[in-house]
Order: sequence, then C-alpha cells, then structure tokens
Amino acid sequence: MTKVSDPYAAAPHLMKQWMAVSVAAQNSLEPALIELVKIRSSILNGCANCINMHTAEARAKGETEQRIYLLSAWREAPVFTDRERAALAWTDALTMLSGGHTQKDTKDALETHFTPEEQVNLTVMINVINGWNRIAVGFGLWYENGVPKAA
Repeated sequence: MTKVSDPYAAAPHLMKQWMAVSVAAQNSLEPALIELVKIRSSILNGCANCINMHTAEARAKGETEQRIYLLSAWREAPVFTDRERAALAWTDALTMLSGGHTQKDTKDALETHFTPEEQVNLTVMINVINGWNRIAVGFGLWYENGVPKAA
C-alpha cells in the first residue's frame, strides 16, 4: 500500500463530486457566516489545515481579527449577531454529536433565525466542513495558499 498524499490524485472522480457539493453548500448562505462556521468546526475538530485556510479566507472577505480570535469562546463574546450565534450553536451541536442530542434550545434558535431552506443549507455546510476536516486530518494535508505542502 502507498500513502495518500493527495486525495485529488488518488480518487479524482469522487473528489471532484465532493468539491462540487462543497462549493454549492458554501454558496448557499452569506459568505461571512459560512467562514465563521468553517473556522468553528475546524477548531472543534483540531484541523490545523482548515483553521489556517479558512481564517485566511475570512480575512480576505473582510472578517476582523477580533471575531476570528473569539470563535473559540463565541458564547461569551458579544461580537456575534443572534443569527451567527444560532449558526455557531448548531455547528457545535452537529460537530460534537457525542455530547448528546438534547439541543432543543439550539434547534429553537436555528428555527428563529433561519428559514427551512437555510436550515438545510447550513446543516449541509456543517457536514461538508466536518468532512473536509476529516479528510485533511486523516491524510495529513496542509495547503498553504492553495498549494499542497508536507504537514
């Protein structure tokens, strides 16, 4: 067996489909919210590659350093909107499923701030970034400015 150093080369057809789902999910909600969700999920999953990538993308889209730094303690930070808080809580709940399935308050907040279609879009986006975290961690990926590097 050989090591997978580039999943795109090892399974190009499936990775192309995975990327298409990723792009569709990414484009389904406002860019700032999507970046916050990507960063938060990556923090929870300990994916250095994705934290590095998505904090750079968030900055490029105008996100502030303060809000990026505070994502690790978002519940205590007053810099996030109610809609962002609902999305971050949903991200936490779905990323840490082993913590239990008693998230009624989280679901209620989601339903208050997101339409049914947006709830599905957000849920798919959370699943996508969790999937990317697992691909990056599983294969030891490190992308610097979009270029694969050795981890």
